[in-house]
Amino acid sequence: MDFFSSNYNYDVIIVGLGPTGGVLANLIAKHNLSIKILEKENQLYNLPRAVHFDDEVMRIFETIGISKKFLKQTIINKGTRFIDENNNLLLDWPRPKVITENGWYPSYRFHQPDLERNLRKKLSNFKKVSISQNSDVFNIENKKDHVEVTYKNLKTEKKNILKSKYLIGCDGGRSFVREVIDTGMDDLGFEQKWAVIDVLLKTKNLELPDRTIQYCSSSRPATYCRNVGRRRRWEIALKDEKDEKQFLMDENLWKFLNRWVSKEDIQIERKAVYTFQSAIAKKWQKGRIFLAGDAAHLSPPFMGQGMCAGIRDASNLAWKIAFCCQTEHNKKLLKSYQSERYKNVKEYILTTMNMGKLLNEIGGTNVSKTVKNTEDGSKTMSTIKPSLGPGLGSLKDQNRGKIFPNMKFNKNKIIDEFYDKNIILFSKKNFNQNILPNISGDKFKDLIGVLKKFNSEALIVRPDRYILSSTNEKNNINDFVEKTLSSVYN
Repeated sequence: MDFFSSNYNYDVIIVGLGPTGGVLANLIAKHNLSIKILEKENQLYNLPRAVHFDDEVMRIFETIGISKKFLKQTIINKGTRFIDENNNLLLDWPRPKVITENGWYPSYRFHQPDLERNLRKKLSNFKKVSISQNSDVFNIENKKDHVEVTYKNLKTEKKNILKSKYLIGCDGGRSFVREVIDTGMDDLGFEQKWAVIDVLLKTKNLELPDRTIQYCSSSRPATYCRNVGRRRRWEIALKDEKDEKQFLMDENLWKFLNRWVSKEDIQIERKAVYTFQSAIAKKWQKGRIFLAGDAAHLSPPFMGQGMCAGIRDASNLAWKIAFCCQTEHNKKLLKSYQSERYKNVKEYILTTMNMGKLLNEIGGTNVSKTVKNTEDGSKTMSTIKPSLGPGLGSLKDQNRGKIFPNMKFNKNKIIDEFYDKNIILFSKKNFNQNILPNISGDKFKDLIGVLKKFNSEALIVRPDRYILSSTNEKNNINDFVEKTLSSVYN
């Protein structure tokens, strides 16, 4: 199945078809590149796992083209409250029902199988995308100008060898691709076993919270999640349990659950024990092999940012991989992937760890720099929005690494439609240059206000919606464009 060269079978091979792999494949496929996805499982896993995503991730879903349908399968998340053992409010993290700079509400709840079905259905529209399930990858070799992959069909035992320009491991926390890269992990210091119980309500008349509640306790920290439809989740810290399976037995489990519900109220859909960890791979790349998602970093779930981080990885890497496939291998461009994402994901994980300490009553309420005192003496926090780490663009540029807002023009057409694959120049006035597509305030008056907000005459914005560079110069825009692009693409 050779679309472009006798030296390769595919432009890109992706190992793993969870949310990170599905998003990455969809974003790369928009560039008309050939993709092979190797998934070990024989079918989509139909039980709950990830349950939350944010506005930035929904914007990426919009780029892929699944947001309109998938939105109907979500609910808006109202926020999180941390309370002590006497039900006193320690910290409130509200998620106001206000449209953000990304064009969506701040926080959503969802059922992971619904998302994966939407991603796979969208992939079926691309003729150059091929998915192989029951495919166990057991050997990967970095060559000078390609990657060679050997995998086995778990049903037929047949072995296959494929070649591609690049390979990305989206194969989860126990990543084989990470083993191939042979990287250690930066352990950030949080490790704790928790039981996760997913249930379906049998009745609508239960008085359960309509948001996430974090029950802070030194003896038995717990989390309650209000999920989509009749779905609810409890997470319980396991501190002294020597036998995890014994804790999951009905007799012991109901000693915990009967605080909220009875056996007549719910149907237990899934119960499992996880080890919540905080760690980041030291290397995300080796030659033409990359890591993304849980293969690159692990986070406790208290902020609901684990899956979100993987999807941000995909958004950052997709356009860089696409450029290299369509032109030539660019070490500088690809090296920026880890440096930009590492700092961003680390800030999310450290904040999540602080929440974990509060949950265990070994840490205070100042879980982030966004926590403030309210008039009634309680504390509230707003959502953190970490910028990109060092990489493309100058760190001296105060706008570099910030999100460019999702704007609507021309009867609800969004600005993202103009640059879902391209780097774009936004400027107050239109400039005659043939290097980049130019969207100007001459045509879109609302853009003038956005540029004023960034104190700039012009901005260059990447396909992943982050600002690459900005300038206050009114006349030397061509020089600004050429200098910026030469710094990116050599």
